[in-house]
Amino acid sequence: MDVRGRADGPRGGSGAFGRCGPHPRRALAVGTALVIVVGPLALAPAPTPGGSPAPPAPAGAPATGDPGADLYLRTCATCHGEQGQGTQRGPSLIGVGPASVAFQLGTGRMPLAREEQQPRRRDPVFSAEEIRALVGHVASFGGGGPQLPRVAPGDVVAGRELFAANCAPCHSATGAGGALTNGWTAPPLYDATAVQVAEAVRVGPGLMPAFPSQVLTDRQVDDLTSYVRLMQSERLDRGGNPLGRLGPSTEGVLAWVAGLALLLLFVRWLGRRADQ
Repeated sequence: MDVRGRADGPRGGSGAFGRCGPHPRRALAVGTALVIVVGPLALAPAPTPGGSPAPPAPAGAPATGDPGADLYLRTCATCHGEQGQGTQRGPSLIGVGPASVAFQLGTGRMPLAREEQQPRRRDPVFSAEEIRALVGHVASFGGGGPQLPRVAPGDVVAGRELFAANCAPCHSATGAGGALTNGWTAPPLYDATAVQVAEAVRVGPGLMPAFPSQVLTDRQVDDLTSYVRLMQSERLDRGGNPLGRLGPSTEGVLAWVAGLALLLLFVRWLGRRADQ
Protein backbone atom coordinates (compact mmCIF):
# COMPACT_ATOMS: atom_id res chain seq x y z
CA MET A 1 0.00 0.00 0.00
CA ASP A 2 2.52 2.39 -1.16
CA VAL A 3 1.46 5.99 -0.93
CA ARG A 4 4.98 7.21 -1.58
CA GLY A 5 7.72 5.13 -3.13
CA ARG A 6 10.92 4.55 -1.25
CA ALA A 7 14.20 3.08 -2.36
CA ASP A 8 15.48 0.50 0.04
CA GLY A 9 17.71 -2.48 0.16
CA PRO A 10 17.81 -5.07 2.92
CA ARG A 11 17.39 -3.12 6.09
CA GLY A 12 18.06 -3.38 9.75
CA GLY A 13 16.13 -1.40 12.29
CA SER A 14 12.41 -0.95 12.55
CA GLY A 15 10.27 -3.22 10.47
CA ALA A 16 13.16 -4.76 8.57
CA PHE A 17 15.00 -8.03 8.64
CA GLY A 18 18.00 -9.06 6.59
CA ARG A 19 18.79 -12.53 5.41
CA CYS A 20 21.18 -15.13 6.74
CA GLY A 21 24.78 -14.53 5.83
CA PRO A 22 26.27 -11.38 4.36
CA HIS A 23 23.62 -9.05 3.11
CA PRO A 24 24.94 -6.30 0.79
CA ARG A 25 22.77 -3.26 0.28
CA ARG A 26 20.57 -3.04 -2.74
CA ALA A 27 18.39 -0.17 -3.91
CA LEU A 28 15.00 -0.70 -5.48
CA ALA A 29 12.36 1.93 -6.06
CA VAL A 30 9.03 0.50 -5.08
CA GLY A 31 6.76 3.03 -6.80
CA THR A 32 3.14 3.43 -5.82
CA ALA A 33 2.04 -0.03 -4.86
CA LEU A 34 1.71 -2.08 -1.76
CA VAL A 35 4.14 -4.92 -1.97
CA ILE A 36 3.36 -7.40 0.77
CA VAL A 37 6.50 -9.37 0.32
CA VAL A 38 8.83 -10.60 2.93
CA GLY A 39 12.36 -9.49 3.26
CA PRO A 40 14.52 -12.37 4.37
CA LEU A 41 14.36 -12.42 8.16
CA ALA A 42 17.01 -14.67 9.55
CA LEU A 43 15.82 -16.51 12.58
CA ALA A 44 17.77 -19.69 13.04
CA PRO A 45 16.78 -22.14 10.29
CA ALA A 46 14.56 -25.04 11.16
CA PRO A 47 15.09 -28.42 9.47
CA THR A 48 12.59 -29.13 6.71
CA PRO A 49 12.42 -31.81 4.03
CA GLY A 50 15.04 -30.93 1.44
CA GLY A 51 16.36 -28.02 3.52
CA SER A 52 19.60 -27.54 5.37
CA PRO A 53 19.61 -28.55 9.04
CA ALA A 54 19.24 -25.81 11.61
CA PRO A 55 22.48 -24.58 13.17
CA PRO A 56 22.96 -25.63 16.77
CA ALA A 57 22.08 -23.36 19.65
CA PRO A 58 24.95 -21.49 21.29
CA ALA A 59 27.10 -23.91 23.26
CA GLY A 60 26.32 -23.97 26.92
CA ALA A 61 23.28 -21.67 26.68
CA PRO A 62 21.60 -22.08 30.08
CA ALA A 63 17.88 -22.40 30.60
CA THR A 64 16.51 -19.12 31.89
CA GLY A 65 13.06 -20.18 33.03
CA ASP A 66 11.55 -17.68 30.58
CA PRO A 67 9.87 -19.61 27.72
CA GLY A 68 10.47 -16.81 25.23
CA ALA A 69 14.12 -16.44 26.17
CA ASP A 70 14.73 -20.19 26.12
CA LEU A 71 13.05 -20.58 22.73
CA TYR A 72 15.01 -17.63 21.36
CA LEU A 73 18.34 -19.06 22.54
CA ARG A 74 17.54 -22.42 20.95
CA THR A 75 16.21 -21.20 17.61
CA CYS A 76 17.24 -17.61 16.94
CA ALA A 77 20.43 -16.65 18.78
CA THR A 78 22.77 -18.46 16.39
CA CYS A 79 21.87 -16.01 13.61
CA HIS A 80 20.76 -12.93 15.54
CA GLY A 81 22.96 -13.04 18.62
CA GLU A 82 22.01 -13.83 22.20
CA GLN A 83 20.95 -10.22 22.82
CA GLY A 84 19.53 -9.63 19.33
CA GLN A 85 22.62 -7.68 18.33
CA GLY A 86 22.98 -9.49 15.02
CA THR A 87 25.78 -11.60 13.54
CA GLN A 88 27.26 -12.30 10.14
CA ARG A 89 24.43 -14.78 9.62
CA GLY A 90 21.62 -12.37 10.41
CA PRO A 91 20.87 -8.73 11.22
CA SER A 92 20.12 -7.08 14.53
CA LEU A 93 16.62 -7.44 15.93
CA ILE A 94 16.94 -4.45 18.24
CA GLY A 95 14.18 -2.01 17.40
CA VAL A 96 12.39 -4.10 14.77
CA GLY A 97 9.20 -4.00 16.84
CA PRO A 98 6.67 -6.67 17.87
CA ALA A 99 4.69 -6.41 14.61
CA SER A 100 7.74 -7.39 12.54
CA VAL A 101 8.44 -10.52 14.58
CA ALA A 102 4.76 -11.51 14.69
CA PHE A 103 4.37 -11.08 10.93
CA GLN A 104 7.45 -13.11 10.01
CA LEU A 105 6.71 -15.95 12.42
CA GLY A 106 2.93 -15.93 11.94
CA THR A 107 3.21 -16.28 8.17
CA GLY A 108 5.72 -19.11 8.47
CA ARG A 109 8.39 -17.23 6.56
CA MET A 110 10.69 -17.61 9.51
CA PRO A 111 12.66 -19.50 10.61
CA LEU A 112 14.48 -20.16 7.34
CA ALA A 113 15.48 -23.66 6.31
CA ARG A 114 18.05 -22.18 3.95
CA GLU A 115 18.98 -18.77 2.62
CA GLU A 116 16.37 -17.38 0.24
CA GLN A 117 15.99 -14.03 -1.49
CA GLN A 118 12.26 -14.01 -0.76
CA PRO A 119 10.92 -16.54 1.72
CA ARG A 120 7.43 -17.79 0.86
CA ARG A 121 4.42 -18.10 3.08
CA ARG A 122 4.30 -21.44 4.86
CA ASP A 123 2.57 -23.02 7.82
CA PRO A 124 3.98 -21.48 11.01
CA VAL A 125 6.72 -23.49 12.71
CA PHE A 126 5.78 -22.18 16.15
CA SER A 127 2.48 -22.28 17.99
CA ALA A 128 0.57 -19.08 18.72
CA GLU A 129 1.75 -19.24 22.33
CA GLU A 130 5.38 -19.67 21.27
CA ILE A 131 5.09 -16.76 18.84
CA ARG A 132 3.75 -14.53 21.62
CA ALA A 133 6.65 -15.57 23.82
CA LEU A 134 9.22 -14.83 21.10
CA VAL A 135 7.59 -11.50 20.28
CA GLY A 136 7.78 -10.48 23.93
CA HIS A 137 11.39 -11.55 24.29
CA VAL A 138 12.59 -9.75 21.15
CA ALA A 139 10.73 -6.63 22.32
CA SER A 140 12.79 -6.76 25.53
CA PHE A 141 15.90 -5.95 23.47
CA GLY A 142 14.53 -2.41 23.25
CA GLY A 143 14.39 0.12 20.45
CA GLY A 144 10.65 0.46 19.98
CA GLY A 145 9.40 -0.32 16.49
CA PRO A 146 5.87 -0.94 15.18
CA GLN A 147 3.55 -2.40 17.78
CA LEU A 148 1.00 -5.13 17.18
CA PRO A 149 -1.96 -3.57 15.32
CA ARG A 150 -5.53 -3.74 16.55
CA VAL A 151 -7.77 -4.23 13.55
CA ALA A 152 -11.44 -3.19 13.58
CA PRO A 153 -14.14 -3.41 10.90
CA GLY A 154 -13.77 -0.67 8.31
CA ASP A 155 -15.46 0.84 5.26
CA VAL A 156 -15.00 -1.53 2.32
CA VAL A 157 -15.80 1.21 -0.21
CA ALA A 158 -12.98 3.39 1.08
CA GLY A 159 -10.80 0.29 1.34
CA ARG A 160 -11.46 -0.58 -2.30
CA GLU A 161 -10.27 2.88 -3.35
CA LEU A 162 -7.10 2.50 -1.29
CA PHE A 163 -6.48 -0.95 -2.71
CA ALA A 164 -7.07 0.10 -6.33
CA ALA A 165 -4.77 3.10 -6.03
CA ASN A 166 -1.95 1.53 -4.06
CA CYS A 167 -2.09 -2.27 -4.06
CA ALA A 168 -3.59 -3.54 -7.32
CA PRO A 169 -0.62 -2.51 -9.53
CA CYS A 170 1.47 -5.22 -7.85
CA HIS A 171 -1.03 -7.63 -6.33
CA SER A 172 -3.54 -7.40 -9.22
CA ALA A 173 -7.12 -6.25 -8.90
CA THR A 174 -8.09 -9.66 -7.50
CA GLY A 175 -5.22 -9.94 -5.00
CA ALA A 176 -3.66 -12.84 -6.93
CA GLY A 177 -0.16 -11.34 -6.78
CA GLY A 178 2.28 -10.63 -9.58
CA ALA A 179 5.88 -10.48 -10.72
CA LEU A 180 8.12 -7.59 -9.72
CA THR A 181 11.77 -7.01 -10.65
CA ASN A 182 14.97 -8.93 -9.98
CA GLY A 183 13.14 -12.16 -9.24
CA TRP A 184 10.87 -10.70 -6.55
CA THR A 185 7.13 -11.19 -6.54
CA ALA A 186 4.16 -9.58 -4.86
CA PRO A 187 2.52 -12.59 -3.21
CA PRO A 188 -1.18 -13.37 -3.32
CA LEU A 189 -3.27 -12.03 -0.48
CA TYR A 190 -5.78 -14.86 -0.26
CA ASP A 191 -4.32 -16.41 2.90
CA ALA A 192 -3.36 -13.21 4.72
CA THR A 193 -5.38 -12.43 7.82
CA ALA A 194 -6.55 -8.90 8.53
CA VAL A 195 -3.93 -8.58 11.26
CA GLN A 196 -1.18 -9.78 8.94
CA VAL A 197 -2.18 -7.22 6.30
CA ALA A 198 -2.11 -4.50 8.95
CA GLU A 199 1.26 -5.73 10.24
CA ALA A 200 2.72 -5.58 6.73
CA VAL A 201 1.47 -2.02 6.30
CA ARG A 202 3.11 -0.85 9.51
CA VAL A 203 6.28 -2.94 9.21
CA GLY A 204 7.12 -2.67 5.52
CA PRO A 205 8.72 -6.12 5.18
CA GLY A 206 11.02 -6.89 2.28
CA LEU A 207 10.77 -4.35 -0.53
CA MET A 208 7.72 -2.66 0.88
CA PRO A 209 8.04 0.70 2.62
CA ALA A 210 6.60 1.00 6.10
CA PHE A 211 3.58 3.26 6.52
CA PRO A 212 3.26 4.81 9.96
CA SER A 213 0.04 6.37 11.15
CA GLN A 214 1.14 9.73 9.78
CA VAL A 215 0.91 8.26 6.27
CA LEU A 216 -1.96 5.78 6.66
CA THR A 217 -4.21 6.26 9.66
CA ASP A 218 -5.47 3.35 11.73
CA ARG A 219 -8.92 3.95 10.23
CA GLN A 220 -7.53 3.68 6.69
CA VAL A 221 -5.76 0.46 7.60
CA ASP A 222 -9.06 -0.88 8.94
CA ASP A 223 -10.77 0.09 5.68
CA LEU A 224 -8.10 -1.63 3.64
CA THR A 225 -8.07 -4.84 5.66
CA SER A 226 -11.87 -5.02 5.49
CA TYR A 227 -11.76 -4.77 1.71
CA VAL A 228 -9.06 -7.44 1.47
CA ARG A 229 -11.23 -9.78 3.55
CA LEU A 230 -14.21 -9.06 1.30
CA MET A 231 -12.08 -9.75 -1.76
CA GLN A 232 -10.97 -13.04 -0.25
CA SER A 233 -14.58 -14.09 0.35
CA GLU A 234 -15.42 -13.37 -3.29
CA ARG A 235 -12.55 -15.41 -4.62
CA LEU A 236 -14.81 -18.38 -5.34
CA ASP A 237 -15.38 -18.95 -9.05
CA ARG A 238 -18.89 -18.21 -10.22
CA GLY A 239 -18.75 -21.12 -12.66
CA GLY A 240 -16.66 -22.50 -15.47
CA ASN A 241 -12.94 -23.03 -15.64
CA PRO A 242 -10.89 -20.15 -14.13
CA LEU A 243 -8.10 -20.77 -16.71
CA GLY A 244 -5.45 -19.96 -14.17
CA ARG A 245 -6.98 -16.50 -13.55
CA LEU A 246 -5.14 -15.14 -16.57
CA GLY A 247 -7.53 -12.24 -17.05
CA PRO A 248 -10.39 -11.41 -19.44
CA SER A 249 -8.20 -10.60 -22.44
CA THR A 250 -6.34 -13.91 -22.38
CA GLU A 251 -9.51 -15.83 -21.64
CA GLY A 252 -11.22 -14.07 -24.56
CA VAL A 253 -8.41 -15.04 -26.95
CA LEU A 254 -8.63 -18.65 -25.81
CA ALA A 255 -12.39 -18.61 -26.35
CA TRP A 256 -11.94 -17.28 -29.89
CA VAL A 257 -9.31 -19.90 -30.72
CA ALA A 258 -11.51 -22.68 -29.40
CA GLY A 259 -14.51 -21.31 -31.33
CA LEU A 260 -12.58 -21.06 -34.60
CA ALA A 261 -11.28 -24.60 -34.17
CA LEU A 262 -14.82 -25.89 -33.72
CA LEU A 263 -15.97 -23.91 -36.74
CA LEU A 264 -13.22 -25.38 -38.92
CA LEU A 265 -14.11 -28.89 -37.79
CA PHE A 266 -17.76 -28.22 -38.62
CA VAL A 267 -16.89 -26.90 -42.10
CA ARG A 268 -14.69 -29.94 -42.74
CA TRP A 269 -17.51 -32.22 -41.68
CA LEU A 270 -19.89 -30.46 -44.06
CA GLY A 271 -17.34 -30.84 -46.89
CA ARG A 272 -17.09 -34.58 -46.31
CA ARG A 273 -20.87 -34.95 -46.39
CA ALA A 274 -21.03 -33.02 -49.66
CA ASP A 275 -18.45 -35.37 -51.24
CA GLN A 276 -20.57 -38.35 -50.31
